[in-house]
Amino acid sequence: MDSTLTVVIPMAGRGKRLRPLTWSRPKPLVYVAGDAVLGHVLRAFRDLPQDRLRFVFIVGYRGEQIRAYMAQAHPQWQAEYVEQKELLGQSHALWQARTYLTGPTLVLFVDTITDADFAGLWPPPDEGRLWVHPVDDPRRFGVVFTDAQGRVTRIVEKPDTTEHKLAVVGAYYFPRGEDLAQAIAFQLEHEVRTKGEYYLADAINVMLERGLVMRPVSVETWLDAGTPETVLALNRYLLDHGHDNTAEALRPGAVIVPPVYLHPDAVVEDAVVGPYVTLGPGAVVRRSLVRDSILEAEAVVEDAHLQASLLGARARIAGAHGVFLVGDDSAVQARLA
Repeated sequence: MDSTLTVVIPMAGRGKRLRPLTWSRPKPLVYVAGDAVLGHVLRAFRDLPQDRLRFVFIVGYRGEQIRAYMAQAHPQWQAEYVEQKELLGQSHALWQARTYLTGPTLVLFVDTITDADFAGLWPPPDEGRLWVHPVDDPRRFGVVFTDAQGRVTRIVEKPDTTEHKLAVVGAYYFPRGEDLAQAIAFQLEHEVRTKGEYYLADAINVMLERGLVMRPVSVETWLDAGTPETVLALNRYLLDHGHDNTAEALRPGAVIVPPVYLHPDAVVEDAVVGPYVTLGPGAVVRRSLVRDSILEAEAVVEDAHLQASLLGARARIAGAHGVFLVGDDSAVQARLA
């Protein structure tokens, strides 16, 4: 088969809800359970033919870091990069990548982790698909309407009512990327917006009116990675589902409470670490208790008690107790009375 599956991943947002971590990096590179969020997203493609995948990253703020990450962590994949300079909505982002919208195309938003099985996209099916999860309050999401045959008839972005509860989780497959590009062109030309933004849902509705057959696919797991609280929840989920390395994490003189992910280069001395702790490469914990927290590369915690905390790369906490959100290269030190 000569087809290539194009995977378009918009990620130009500034991740404001994760500041100060995202002052110095794009949100998809926040570190969780041994890898960047982006790395966990890309694991969904490991069972597809590697030579039949093309990734298109729509980048913005500090997008060069995405290039560097992919070159280092996933050099085996073909990767293209497009810059979105104005943040005018999802369809506007995809319009920047319109030259790549050809053939079978998957659009995937990177701030969510699901258990979607994308292996079913090879060979590429002739019908569209979107992945959904039931929610109690759908008013913050795009909601799917279906007919008696289970085909998608319409998507409503951020509905005002709650009776329809199938929310789209941020993954959409189109048999022809060209049709998506044409629908977005129509959307932009006719200023079709929802609450001031160019939403992908409106472009899909154009495609449905033009005859696109699309069916929902349910997922059981849908996790956000957009706030400190949800990043920690994602860390807990991943450690509970295959990313715990407690057996390799034991250190002399340290108490390790599973589940944890400790990078082989992390140092733990005279400390209690866990449960639900991730330590990046070169992270150091001395004479401290750390639980339900993430310490990124070379972060240092000494004489401290941390919980529910996120520490950026090379951050440092000494003599302090509590909940902390500390950006890269920053320090928190308790003052002596």
